[in-house]
Amino acid sequence: MKFSYSNLAAALLLTLSVSAFAGDVDIYGKANVTVQSSDDGTGTYSEVKSNASRIGFKGGQDLGNGLEVIFKAEFQVDLDGDSDKGDSITDRNQYIGLKGNFGEVLLGINDTVLKQSQGKVDLFSDLNADIKQLWKGENRMSDTVTYKSPKVNGFQLGVTYIAEDEVDGQNGTSMALFYGDKALKKSKIYAAIAVDSEVKGYDAARLTVQGKLAGFTLGAIVHRQEKVSDGSDVEGFLFSAKYGFDKITVKGQVQTANYDGGDHRSGMTVGVDYALAKSTKLFAFYTSFDLDNEADQDYLATGIEYKF
Repeated sequence: MKFSYSNLAAALLLTLSVSAFAGDVDIYGKANVTVQSSDDGTGTYSEVKSNASRIGFKGGQDLGNGLEVIFKAEFQVDLDGDSDKGDSITDRNQYIGLKGNFGEVLLGINDTVLKQSQGKVDLFSDLNADIKQLWKGENRMSDTVTYKSPKVNGFQLGVTYIAEDEVDGQNGTSMALFYGDKALKKSKIYAAIAVDSEVKGYDAARLTVQGKLAGFTLGAIVHRQEKVSDGSDVEGFLFSAKYGFDKITVKGQVQTANYDGGDHRSGMTVGVDYALAKSTKLFAFYTSFDLDNEADQDYLATGIEYKF
C-alpha cells in the first residue's frame, strides 16, 4: 500500500504526542543503502539502492491483570529516490493486539509465521540474495490474525490466519512450531518447522535450524513449495555460515531451487561486515545466480547500514 509523506508525518506527530503522555512508545528503524554493479540478466549497470530501509513505531500499555495491549506501525522508506512520486513510503508490518499469559493475538498486516520461521538464517535478507529470489513463502499479508502461544520448555506455536478477502476468495493459513531463540542469545540452537496452506496460491513447508559451533554460526533451511493451481512443485535448501573476529564478520550463503520439470536454479553469496559501532556497519557482498534456462544474474555491492 502506498503512503504519503504527509500521512507519515502525521503518524510521527501522533506517536510523539502519545509517547509524551504514555511513555511507552518506541521509534526505531534501519537505513541500508548500497552502491552496486548489477546485472539482472539484461546487462551490467551501476545503481545506488535502498534495501528495505524503514521507520517504525511500537509500544503498548499495561491493562492490569496480566493483560497488555500492543501495537506496531512500520513503514518502508526508499532512500535512493528511485521510486515514483508517492511510492517512496510503503506499508510493512502494522498491527494491534493483546498479550497475556495466554500468549499474544495480533490483528492487521503481518509476516506469516512461515516467513518468521527463517529466524536469522538468511544472512543477506533484504539484499539481492534474499531467499525470496528463489522461493515462495516470504509473505507479508494484510487481513491477518496471528496467534503465538507462550513458550513452554523453549517451544512456541504460531498460527497466521489470512482472511479470504486477501487471497482471492480463499482463506489461507500459516502454522509454525518454534524452538529456542532466533538471536541465539538465550539458547544454543534455534529451530522451526512451518507450513503454508493456500497462501498467495502456494502450499509450502520449511524446516529451519541454526546454531553455533567453534566460533561459527551455521544455519540451514530445507524448503518445498507447490503451486495450488497446477500441482507443480519446487524443492531446495539453503546453507549459511558466518564467523566474526574483532569488528569483522565474514559470511557466505548458498541456495538451490529444483523444479519438477528439471529446471535447476541456485544462488551463491559471500560478504563481509565491518562494525563502526553497535548501530552502524560498513559491508560488501557479491551475489551470483545460476538460473538454468534464464540469463544469469550477478551483483557486486558495498554499503552502509545504521539501525536506531
